Amino acid sequence: MKVGVLGNILLGLLTAGERTGYELTRDFDVSLANVWGASHSQIYPELAKLAAAGLIRKTDAGPRGSQRYAITPAGETAVRTWLAETRPSQDPRAEWMVRVFFLGQVRPDEAAAYLADQQQLHAAKLERYRAYAAECSLDDPAERWSRVALEAGMRFESAMADWAAWAVAELASSDARTEVPKPA
Repeated sequence: MKVGVLGNILLGLLTAGERTGYELTRDFDVSLANVWGASHSQIYPELAKLAAAGLIRKTDAGPRGSQRYAITPAGETAVRTWLAETRPSQDPRAEWMVRVFFLGQVRPDEAAAYLADQQQLHAAKLERYRAYAAECSLDDPAERWSRVALEAGMRFESAMADWAAWAVAELASSDARTEVPKPA
C-alpha cells in the first residue's frame, strides 16, 4: 500500500504511543495546526486503510467505547522510510494570498478590509500558537520536534500579520498619494 501524507502523519503520531481517533484529531487541532489539517471524516477512513495494510493495529477500547490504535513494526518502517527517502512537496498553494493578486478588481476600501481581515486572522493564529508553545518544551524529547515545528508556525503567522498590516498602511498611503484634488 502506498501511504500518503495523511497516513504517514498518523503513523508518525502513533510512534509516540497508542491513540484513539479522537486523540489523533486533537493532535491535528493542536500540535499540527500550523502545518496540516485533518478532520474526523478524513482520519477514520485513513486509519482503516492503515489497519488493513498491517501498518497499525487496534488495541483495547478507549473511553466511551472508542477504538485505540498502535503502530506495528511495519508501520514504524513505513514512517521512517517516508522521512528518510522521500522529498516533501513544496507546493505553496494559498488561496488567501492568490486573492491579493486580484484585489485591484475591487474598491480600495474592500481591498483594505480584506487585508485587515487577513492581519487579524494571522494575529489570532499567532496567539493560539503561542498558547500551545507555552505548554511545549524544547527540553522534553517527546515535545522537542513539535515545538520546533510550532516555532515555524509562529514565525510565519507573525510575518504574515506584519505583512498584512504593512499592506493596509501602504494601500492607504498609496491612495492618498494618487488622490485627485477636487476642484474648488
